[in-house]
Amino acid sequence: MPKMKTHKGTKKVLNVRNSGTIGIGCPGSRHNTGKKNAKANMKKRNGSTLNKSDYKRVKDII
Repeated sequence: MPKMKTHKGTKKVLNVRNSGTIGIGCPGSRHNTGKKNAKANMKKRNGSTLNKSDYKRVKDII
């Protein structure tokens, strides 16, 4: 039976922690940050955790 391949783009964006939760960066923090104010850019430096409903979709391709 063939195995599922890892989606390389998803692998580069998400990181699986030792506890099993998945960390993800905040959206909107990659480019065009010069237009955004400093407060918005500082808030986006903190990562967040993937939602349970999204985890169910993503767990097979990581």
